[in-house]
Amino acid sequence: PHTSDYELLDSGEGEKLERYGAVRLSRPDPQALWKRSLPAEEWKNVSASFEYSIGSLNTGGKWKISGNLPDKTLNTWKVSFSVSHVSSETITFVLKLSPFKHVGLFPEQLPEWQWLYEKIKEAKKTREDVSVLNLFGYTGGTSLVATLAGSSVTHVDASESAVVWAKANRDASGLKEDSIRFIVEDVRKFIEREIRRGKRYDIVVMDPPTFGRGAKKELWKIEKDLLPFLDRVQKVISPEPLAVVLHGYAGGYSSLAYKQALEGITVNLQGSMISGELTIGETQSGRLLPAGIFSRWEK
Repeated sequence: PHTSDYELLDSGEGEKLERYGAVRLSRPDPQALWKRSLPAEEWKNVSASFEYSIGSLNTGGKWKISGNLPDKTLNTWKVSFSVSHVSSETITFVLKLSPFKHVGLFPEQLPEWQWLYEKIKEAKKTREDVSVLNLFGYTGGTSLVATLAGSSVTHVDASESAVVWAKANRDASGLKEDSIRFIVEDVRKFIEREIRRGKRYDIVVMDPPTFGRGAKKELWKIEKDLLPFLDRVQKVISPEPLAVVLHGYAGGYSSLAYKQALEGITVNLQGSMISGELTIGETQSGRLLPAGIFSRWEK
């Protein structure tokens, strides 16, 4: 759903129109196969719009800035999200216009963050600590929420720039400098090292790309690497785990496929499994824009 700092204003014809705080953006979105609801002048009333480079969707593109952004030098601004239905605690993101159309935030994750916050808070009533491992952590939404809920968090991403961004979000959220353990490394190498150390985690959250490269240019292809990676992740799950979560974007896979992949490492755990689509509700029409998939085992 929309919040005070985020709103999907309209979508259609391969694009989406969003509001991040006071900043309005239009960006490509291949899922928006329907017609737009708002008139053309509303779509022109934006701070910036994104266009892919000619010839390829994989080489990035450029933003056309047509309005004022809060920081005219760095093109950055901040938005906040409430992470609980019963408290006023929030996390804050520093947003910026990246060359691959992203702004450093995936708002469809909000229900997942709220679920995670409440899951940890409930567990802390009977456990002294809850250890959380956030793999492919990007700009750190999951890490911020888990830390705010009182858990010990390890955040792993192969991209140093993404981890720098996540640290900026930590600071913007008012969290202590040592509140999150940040690791810049290929997640497969990190997991192998944790297995050797005998390290275990109560909650594991994974957000693997379909294609990527590690910190030292190690190649990742989800069709080849996901299953052996999940087998290794199974070895760092604690004896009494709380949750194991797998998210997916733009890979052409269904949530059913992810659910059945995750069942392979949680089949012997006592709990329940759900899966489905992560969507964003459009305020103009009430339509749901598909934005990703999830599969989640929880105690």
